[in-house]
Amino acid sequence: MSAGRAVGLLLGVAADAALGDPQRGHPVAVFGKAAQAAERVLHRDQRFAGVIYTGVLVGGTVGLGVLAQRLSKRSPVLEAAATGLVTWVVLGGSSLADEGTAMARLLDAGEIDAARDRLRNLCGRDSAVLDGQGLARATVESVAENTSDAVVAPLVWGAVAGIPGLVAYRAANTLDAMVGHRSPRYRNFGWASARLDDLLNLVPSRLAAVLTSACAPVVGGSAKGAWRTWRRDASAHPSPNAGQIEAAFAGALQIRLGGRTVYGHVVEQRPVLGEGRTADAGDVTRSVELSRVIGTVTGVLAAGFALTRALRRNRR
Repeated sequence: MSAGRAVGLLLGVAADAALGDPQRGHPVAVFGKAAQAAERVLHRDQRFAGVIYTGVLVGGTVGLGVLAQRLSKRSPVLEAAATGLVTWVVLGGSSLADEGTAMARLLDAGEIDAARDRLRNLCGRDSAVLDGQGLARATVESVAENTSDAVVAPLVWGAVAGIPGLVAYRAANTLDAMVGHRSPRYRNFGWASARLDDLLNLVPSRLAAVLTSACAPVVGGSAKGAWRTWRRDASAHPSPNAGQIEAAFAGALQIRLGGRTVYGHVVEQRPVLGEGRTADAGDVTRSVELSRVIGTVTGVLAAGFALTRALRRNRR
């Protein structure tokens, strides 16, 4: 085992920061189209059909990842290049920061209607019912959750399992976004995708919360507040994973998150996370800054973990 994986992870993080998402032919979009086609064939209102659907798509993606990994093992340079390319494709830190920054500017300028339209790029909430503070809260929550889902988790799985880990995680996370919600059509069919995503995020989401506490002072936040709020409030959230980093962000920024949340015709009364004032445009900006710092630190830690494993194996 060479240091190619470690170098590739760092290259991918740097590429995401410098270039953002690929503009055309994004592999995740291609996977999404394949998933839609498979859904048309396999959809049934039953969990077993969803298990087959998830297994075929994630399993097929893992197979391609294993093949790419084996081919790239021929040289450390090739492994670094392949890992870097895949890492760049699966990460979403730069696009997340861009959307969060755009929301902060619109809210700061008082352009509420434009901010409502823009929020759709971050989450599926009914933005028409939100005022400025509601939009700020929704944005901070989305930035927090996606910092874990689109940055920390893929880097963790990339460090642990290389290219197969990167693509498997992104495939599962994409399926969860597509069919993992509790609408009448997907309550049973999307169960397997949602549970797989939950499983893959159990460790990364908690690592993300710890890193939020560690990184909070860099953006003028409270490390103690992040830790205390995470430990106290995270378990009250309906999601076993999203609540981890949302609670940590609330404590770090010393604001309140949670409360009434509307998705289409579904209304959830979520528990309040944190204490103090409600979020505003400035908190959106700080959440983006915190997300960037967490992403950078995670990239370094992931590369360090991969390098340490390589050195240990080479000594045996």
